[in-house]
Amino acid sequence: MQLYDKHFRPYLTEDQVMAAVKKVADAVAEDYKDETPIFVGVLNGSFMFVADFLKVYQHPCEVSFVKMSSYEGLTSTGIVETLLDVSEDIEEKSVIILEDIVDTGRTLKELIHMFSNINIKEFKIATLFYKSEIYTGEYTIDYFGMEIPDKFIVGYGLDYKELGRNLRSIYQLNEPHMINLVLFGKPGAGKGTQAEFLKEKYNLKHISTGDLFRYNMKNDTELGQLAKSYIDKGDLVPDEVTIKMLEDAVDKSPDASGFIFDGFPRTTAQAEALDTFLESKGMKIDATIALEANDEILIQRLLERGKVSGRTDDQDENKIRNRFDEYNQKTAPLKDFYENQDKFHSVNGIGAIDEITQRLAKVIEEL
Repeated sequence: MQLYDKHFRPYLTEDQVMAAVKKVADAVAEDYKDETPIFVGVLNGSFMFVADFLKVYQHPCEVSFVKMSSYEGLTSTGIVETLLDVSEDIEEKSVIILEDIVDTGRTLKELIHMFSNINIKEFKIATLFYKSEIYTGEYTIDYFGMEIPDKFIVGYGLDYKELGRNLRSIYQLNEPHMINLVLFGKPGAGKGTQAEFLKEKYNLKHISTGDLFRYNMKNDTELGQLAKSYIDKGDLVPDEVTIKMLEDAVDKSPDASGFIFDGFPRTTAQAEALDTFLESKGMKIDATIALEANDEILIQRLLERGKVSGRTDDQDENKIRNRFDEYNQKTAPLKDFYENQDKFHSVNGIGAIDEITQRLAKVIEEL
């Protein structure tokens, strides 16, 4: 099911929800059947829960509502607003808060503060769903229908940008596991060929920094002009410019199941910058894979390629060996960087193309 830009999958059936409602109502009834408590529902999310709770709760009671909000989209803003206050006379009465869901506890803290200046008999908290692993409140949750993991849910009063409240079942945000890879390999190791197979197999976006530079400079983009200004002066293009190109490429592929970064990072500083950038997007590098191959085999590959491609640096063995030396010097510290994160994987890059693809797939699927 899709709501705006997000997809949700079935999580709890209507029967499971109703069983949780009954669990809460029965537990409260056991404690308050001999008096007349006042139930305070927290709008907007609890309206369906309160309605069904009252159908099950067959004892004298009063009902009121407050309206509070701390969510925008998928996340809590951390700022709780009181939009509707309790109007009834609740002094000397037992007050039971009816929440649709308790997660961080910020809303509860504000609610308890609201009632702290009122002379009530007793104060209890009841919630249909309880995310105990992230609850940081100091107040006891007296009744709950079901403990759930820290996943965003909609349905049965809960919403995503005000949609989904009328669903009778509960749906969970569908978060496909994103795989982000850094692909290493000496010239001729077959990175480009393998990246093509991997991006098709796993719906990954292949981002080559060489391609990004060529695209931006050819199309005279703002970033291309900036990169060219450094290149024309014989200076290295700053990492921030490359990162911005990467960011633009990532933002243009919101439906990708992950990314293959090819040609970046080349230094430890760039690797740290990449980690910082991905973290800002709620992402991370899952693995770095190095296609390993014997230098002599690669040299023959490149010399053969040079006959077809016309690239002069593929036609001179000395130039090829210099490129290998440069790769070794730059990759060594990166290998240590990613090994320290337990993310470095070495794959034999010699053999038939499909054999190498299978080796790479084995690494990815074990993630």
